[in-house]
Amino acid sequence: MTDSADRLGVLRAGARTATRGTTRGTARAAAGVLLGALTAAAALVLLPFAALLVACATASSRGRRAIPRPVADGARALTGLEHRRLARFHGERGDVEYGPPRALAYLLLRMPLGLLGGAILLLIGYGAALGARLAAGWWITGRYLDGIPPAWWIVVYTVVAGAVLLFLAVAGLAGVVMLERRAARRCLGPSPLAEYERRIAQLSVSRAEVVDAVDDERRRIERDLHDGVQQRLVALGMLIGRARRAGDGDRAGELLRQAHEESRRALEDLREVTWRVYPSALDGEGLRAALETVAERSPLPVTIDYGLTGRPPHAVEIAAYFVVCEAVTNAVKHSGATRVRVEVAAPTTPTTPTVPAGHAGPGPERERMITVRIEDDGTGDADPGGGGLAGLARRAAALDGTFAVRSPSGGPTVITARLPCG
Repeated sequence: MTDSADRLGVLRAGARTATRGTTRGTARAAAGVLLGALTAAAALVLLPFAALLVACATASSRGRRAIPRPVADGARALTGLEHRRLARFHGERGDVEYGPPRALAYLLLRMPLGLLGGAILLLIGYGAALGARLAAGWWITGRYLDGIPPAWWIVVYTVVAGAVLLFLAVAGLAGVVMLERRAARRCLGPSPLAEYERRIAQLSVSRAEVVDAVDDERRRIERDLHDGVQQRLVALGMLIGRARRAGDGDRAGELLRQAHEESRRALEDLREVTWRVYPSALDGEGLRAALETVAERSPLPVTIDYGLTGRPPHAVEIAAYFVVCEAVTNAVKHSGATRVRVEVAAPTTPTTPTVPAGHAGPGPERERMITVRIEDDGTGDADPGGGGLAGLARRAAALDGTFAVRSPSGGPTVITARLPCG
């Protein structure tokens, strides 16, 4: 009974949080549409003068296309204001590449959209004022607008009609926001050719970084084998040789006991190296079991919050595992932490383009991403350019994912990787 009440309380709290988030998002979008209507009104006044100046400049330049300096500066300024408005209120943060002609084309294209959004807001305000007047007249005076008491069917008709009109108005606002974002991407974003060239450059860099990451991993494996397993095997051979040459049976038995202990340690080191190269649990039991093994092998307490219901693609599992493994290892060796928390969040669909780790250009849009977050309570000051973290950034970039390190002095250190899962 108590568990059911707790679950019901959690569901209600989640519903309240979702409602507040939806309300804030709607208010933010409405504010953005209102500002867009104001800038569209300003463009409606300024664009005719700009057209006149451009026509005069074209005529004086003997037919060549010429945009006067004031028109170009004004178009850039107003377009920059529009881009900041879309980023602030509508989440449109894509890269922009535009000159004065494209800025003027964008302002001309989005002007009717801004005015349409303003008209929808005016209709919503008028409907709200009319509804408040009707409700006040009914509840306070008991009369309708013309002094006639309202019949029940009139009240029902008014409420239903108002709800339908409000839904259509909100849908219209959503359509205006979508069209404005699409117009910005079309007019202000990079051209398809530039986007393809940028994407090819990103893939070339990612391929080179993957090769570097593989070479670094090979060097690390060679170093682990040389400094760990090889040294123990050398010591094991020396102990066995000394035992063979010992004339005393007790002395030979003690040396053989030491050799047996050294062989056990060498086997443990070899298992550690093979586990770090590739954990067999990923193939059989999946990412969750592999992360639980990392937590069990860590000398620090590691808490794992695993939110995935199914198994992501195998390449994503491998990348997520190595991100967690390297982050936990760094926390143990360098941060002075006392605890580590690992969170693997369920796939989400971003509303803005993702940016691959180590690149400035946009990655694939609308791709479902899983989030891997590792936080420790250490002293901070982790170096994102260090060998281990830099290798993780390259690994994430190879999958078109993102990788970020936040490690202020004094901690905590938070490592976040977002990986596409298709």
